[in-house]
Amino acid sequence: MPRPIQARIDLSALEYNLQTARRASSARIMAVIKANAYGHGLLRAAEALNEAEGFALLDIRDAICLRDAGFSQTILLLEGFFTPDDLLLVAEYDLACVIHSQQQIDMLDAYPRRRSLEVWLKVSSGMNRLGFSPDKFSTALQILKKHRVIRDITLMTHFAHADESIGVAAQLEVFNELTVPYRMPRSLANSAALLRYPATHADWVRPGIMLYGASPFVENSSQQLGLRPVMTLQSRIIAVQKLSPGEGVGYGGIFRADSPMRVGVVACGYADGYPRHAPTGTPVLVDGQRTRTLGRISMDMLTVDLSVLPAADVGSSVTLWGEGLPVEQVAHAAGTISYELLCALTERVPIVLA
Repeated sequence: MPRPIQARIDLSALEYNLQTARRASSARIMAVIKANAYGHGLLRAAEALNEAEGFALLDIRDAICLRDAGFSQTILLLEGFFTPDDLLLVAEYDLACVIHSQQQIDMLDAYPRRRSLEVWLKVSSGMNRLGFSPDKFSTALQILKKHRVIRDITLMTHFAHADESIGVAAQLEVFNELTVPYRMPRSLANSAALLRYPATHADWVRPGIMLYGASPFVENSSQQLGLRPVMTLQSRIIAVQKLSPGEGVGYGGIFRADSPMRVGVVACGYADGYPRHAPTGTPVLVDGQRTRTLGRISMDMLTVDLSVLPAADVGSSVTLWGEGLPVEQVAHAAGTISYELLCALTERVPIVLA
């Protein structure tokens, strides 16, 4: 028998969450499927999200994979191209590229025009990661408008605080002041801005984490936002131990019982993608009932508290996150974000399609 852990992927939930994004905005949707669709599988996610007008990712190999699979939507490389040689593939597969630096503009001059290119010019409106600073934006735009190889230009930025109380007002003001004079398509909104700030929707929205059924906000759950979890990480209890007062469990014995208790050993560990730094008290479901992890997470196993679950035993089902237990709750308890948990799922975990 195989080890009992598995990740169940509900493709209908992906479709549902896409429609939730559609109801929230009339803009065209650029579905973000980078990092193997946040751990959900590139091609299966793209198929479920096929009604989106575009796909955004990072690796040109993934973009080619989508084209070879027959996807005809706009495919956007979020970090653009890295060498002049990349442009030959960009043109051959009709990919759109983010332009965020002068070095990329310089590379365009070396491209032997075979097909014209679609580019997205990125403004650093406050994130200060990728993009042209406001004082360099106009010059970059004028170069691209006149460049012999450029076909279409979309103007874009990315928000640093859309999921926080600071909000987007300052960055939105910078971006609007720079771009409104130009009659070009614009794109600003990630998941958080799409759900919270209609003024940012413009021509293209770029939902990511919400498509996979996780909330981008600390204060709002995925259920409150009307999202359905796509990935449910499941396993089973493979052993039960009884602790006497003062006895520890796991490496370092960092958890010690203060009264007699039952502990369940679950076939899931950090080599499966569960966060090693998750502390005692991280929520978990056993036979659909909420309990907590105990002690240090091991490579292949973790332990859970069965004190309030007398019927739980070897073979009991365990939900690490997903249906019934939002991944953002697990992430919050572990001091991280849902993006990291979903992307960290490892290859040794079998995928089962719902």
